Amino acid sequence: MHPESHPLPAPVKRLLSLLPAAPGSRLFATALNLALVRHLPDDVRAALRGKRLRLCAPDAGLAFDFVWSGSAFGPAARSQAPDLTISASLHDFAQLAARKEDPDTLFFSRRLLMEGDTELGLTIKNTLDAIDGPVFDPARLAPHRVLASLIPRRPGAPPHPH
Repeated sequence: MHPESHPLPAPVKRLLSLLPAAPGSRLFATALNLALVRHLPDDVRAALRGKRLRLCAPDAGLAFDFVWSGSAFGPAARSQAPDLTISASLHDFAQLAARKEDPDTLFFSRRLLMEGDTELGLTIKNTLDAIDGPVFDPARLAPHRVLASLIPRRPGAPPHPH
């Protein structure tokens, strides 16, 4: 289905566009850490190091800026231009994450856009394609797990349940 068949209601879009960027980018980076870090090969980690990335869902008025530090994703300020921006509708991103839609199909139908370092974009796409099953396992992204990962552990404390 095309994204126009899944438009966000105007009040929802307005509400989402009013949310401050920093908390959303922090939560998104945390979700990436829970879902992706264990799947990233060393060469991809090296290619991502210090790269500023933006994921943008214009239909929802949302954009998440993040950077790979070498060991984890973290939020990035919007004061600098990203190395790569990936844009799609919120619906299409959800379809991609659930593996119900193919990124090549979305790209060639101009529903998924990449701007900036396209070589980096292809590296990311190929890495995600190589992961078996859905990238974002809802069980790993349960609110209690996301919140637990945001709370610093005390030295000697048992690890957060993941």
